[in-house]
Amino acid sequence: MSDRLHGISAFVEAVEAGSFAVAAQRMRLTRSAVGKSIARLEQRLGVRLFQRTTRSQSLTEDGQAYYERCVRALAELDAGVSALDSGKSEAIGRLRVSVPVLFGRHCVAPVLLALARQHPRMTIEMSFSDQVVDLVEEKFDLAIRSGSLPDSTTLVARRLATQDMAICAAPSYLTKYGTPADIAGMSTHVGIAYGRAGRLEPWRVRDSSGEVHKPQVDIRLVFDDLQAIADAAVAGAGLAWLPCWLMSKHSRAGELTLVMDSESVLPTEIYLVWPQSRYLPTKTRVAIDALVAEIPGMVGKLQKPPVTTIAA
Repeated sequence: MSDRLHGISAFVEAVEAGSFAVAAQRMRLTRSAVGKSIARLEQRLGVRLFQRTTRSQSLTEDGQAYYERCVRALAELDAGVSALDSGKSEAIGRLRVSVPVLFGRHCVAPVLLALARQHPRMTIEMSFSDQVVDLVEEKFDLAIRSGSLPDSTTLVARRLATQDMAICAAPSYLTKYGTPADIAGMSTHVGIAYGRAGRLEPWRVRDSSGEVHKPQVDIRLVFDDLQAIADAAVAGAGLAWLPCWLMSKHSRAGELTLVMDSESVLPTEIYLVWPQSRYLPTKTRVAIDALVAEIPGMVGKLQKPPVTTIAA
């Protein structure tokens, strides 16, 4: 039976991915391994499943008929696995998660720590990095990413939360240079920006009419670490664009003052991302459910009293 099933998953994945290379990424194999697996399947069946050229591949008539039957067979197998897995009350095995450094430390780690206590047979391995990792290549089960996501044929994404942002500065800075009264007034101020790989994250602010602007601020400092930006702002280095969950503790301590709150500053989106698969293991599913339930409440708004009218 194992010989009869060998190569079928690779064949179906190659059809649905549109290429051996993408199928290999999804299956966490090399392209050569996928190609050899399908070649052995064709040899065993005695038929040609794909018409291949240097630029494209397409199913033969036999390949199309075989694909349709394989899809039904794999669906039955997946249903059997899901039925068995759904009866489990406990997640088992190692879960590897990639998270941004500060967001992961302050928001994700507490949720996954609680999850680990609930499921003692589950091992959670977290990697803290602001770099975008290749989940398939580096064998991660789950990742958290912010901002817009590129199209992908190998990953599934689910919006986790809306991260409210605000612009702030230290009271000492505002006493010395004044508080900008509107978006245009920000052009005379120094800014501390988040940047990575030579790219600055833009500040986006909505005026009273709803139009979105990118304030022209004199950026003097660029860091790829949010806490370093907050520390520089507390030290009076300039205006900072920060997530409200990070800014709130400094605001409560009187170290930072809101200049433009989350009603004016556009938020960023936070996503959960995982490798595309026919079957989602219990360990991954319970982690997704826990994060979706807990994270949105950790990234709430931080508003300043309505004393400043934001205008272009």
